[in-house]
Amino acid sequence: MLVIPAIDLKHGKCVRLKQGRMEDDTIFSDNPIAMAERWIQAGARRLHIIDLDGAFAGKPVNAEIIHHLVKTCPEIPIQVGGGIRDEDTIQAYLDTGVSYVIIGTQAIKEPHFVANACVEFPGHIIISLDAHHGKLATEGWSKLSHHTVVEMAKQFEQKGVSAIIFTDIHRDGMMQGINIESTVELARAITIPVIAAGGITTLADIKALCAVAHEGIIGAITGRAIYEKTLDLAEAQKLADNCQS
Repeated sequence: MLVIPAIDLKHGKCVRLKQGRMEDDTIFSDNPIAMAERWIQAGARRLHIIDLDGAFAGKPVNAEIIHHLVKTCPEIPIQVGGGIRDEDTIQAYLDTGVSYVIIGTQAIKEPHFVANACVEFPGHIIISLDAHHGKLATEGWSKLSHHTVVEMAKQFEQKGVSAIIFTDIHRDGMMQGINIESTVELARAITIPVIAAGGITTLADIKALCAVAHEGIIGAITGRAIYEKTLDLAEAQKLADNCQS
């Protein structure tokens, strides 16, 4: 199982939000490139980059920084999300060297876009499903949908996506632990891999995920915990490599 550091970009800086609220941010670095290199040196084998401004604007805003980051760190797969609403944006990111693009809002609003993207860019599409008290959230988590996570995940599985990122917004950035039950429920409902996110705080959370990784959980995205040092990335990845799943 991979422990995947998150680098969230707002106004060109590396920040973390609480429950997806743009006004409730903490700036951890004004140099995202240096932050990426730090996590790679600590043992990260994939990076999770989100253009927060892009998620709200509906189009890439921090693309230039992301392109620079990808070129600076060519040795590691990078997944990018935030404001990806058309195939030209996907193509531009993949041309730069991004390994996976993450589609969130557009996937819920226009499922056929996902189907087309999976045909055009096979093996490169990840869907982000973000839930708040069981309801899917879109538009940078500012709006709620009537769809359920499992319902939409099954649809996207049929369209050929590579993986599902599942985030419990209620726990995201709150340092309250991962929602194991909902993550396992999703993983059991589909055959494609699930990447867990939201609330990872300590090694205990990584250990808990390892115990259910056999259900189809291939990764855990962590942000605030590694920035505030309640979770040591190197130790977490070592645990994930060695624990029984």
